[in-house]
Amino acid sequence: MAKKSATKDTVGTVKVTLVRSPIGTMARHRQCLVGLGLRRMHQTVELQDTPSVRGIINKVSYMLQVEG
Repeated sequence: MAKKSATKDTVGTVKVTLVRSPIGTMARHRQCLVGLGLRRMHQTVELQDTPSVRGIINKVSYMLQVEG
């Protein structure tokens, strides 16, 4: 039998909430929010805790509230 994918079983989740408006921010930062699935203020999404997601969160951390 093939091994199971480690991404679904061992990777935790992180909750991200948009707390600051992206109006007036750099276009790249707005694109990061789209990549995270955030569209409007106070919207919360639950994402897999992977290094790529953590990198995006670090870029726009001044606009986010992170739990987990």
